[in-house]
Amino acid sequence: MAGKTSKNTKQGSSVQRIYDQLKQMAINYRFRPGEPLNEVELATSLGVSRTPLREVLNRLVAEDLLDFVPRRGFLGRSLNAKLIYDLYEMRCGLEVISTKLAIERATEDEITGLANFWESVSDKFDTYTPAECVHFDEQFHEQLALLSRNTELLHTLQSINTRIHFIRQIFMEDFDKCNDTCKHHREILKAIKEHEIEMAAKCMSSHVEVRREQVVNVIKEGIARLYMG
Repeated sequence: MAGKTSKNTKQGSSVQRIYDQLKQMAINYRFRPGEPLNEVELATSLGVSRTPLREVLNRLVAEDLLDFVPRRGFLGRSLNAKLIYDLYEMRCGLEVISTKLAIERATEDEITGLANFWESVSDKFDTYTPAECVHFDEQFHEQLALLSRNTELLHTLQSINTRIHFIRQIFMEDFDKCNDTCKHHREILKAIKEHEIEMAAKCMSSHVEVRREQVVNVIKEGIARLYMG
């Protein structure tokens, strides 16, 4: 029994390791859009059998981080303006709802904690790498969603953030856009601290909409990088 438990634990650990590695590759489009994945080569490079690899690939398909087409197999997920535009539109709605709910449900200490977190981050924002900027930006929005006390809302927002991570990182390579992010977050927090629900919602909506309007150009940049190095 002990040996069987140990074996199951080892297999579970192996699957999680593969998942973590492949998820990061998929998030950052290491598999180009529409590119077939070679399962044999992947299994060899990761040092695993195809059974746990297939389990992970199916999980990533379920999370919309890979595509699967019958008779073609697993493919790199698509990257097109309509898809990203739709995700930003959905994100905008979720962010506005989470902002309103956070004002209604969060304690003063929790709101102060979020404000203090962003103040400490924004003071050094221009020293961070684009990847670090995205990380802290996602943290801000997800911590705000956490204050809404709506678990499903938070999980959906996290899923969207994962799928637009690549695009967000390109945004954060622009110094002006980084500064805009800090400015917008401060405006949102000011309205939240003053319990101005409609103003906070308006600031949040404007913040996300600005990025949505710039999606087409950023996707062109992303595709150029993927196919032209």
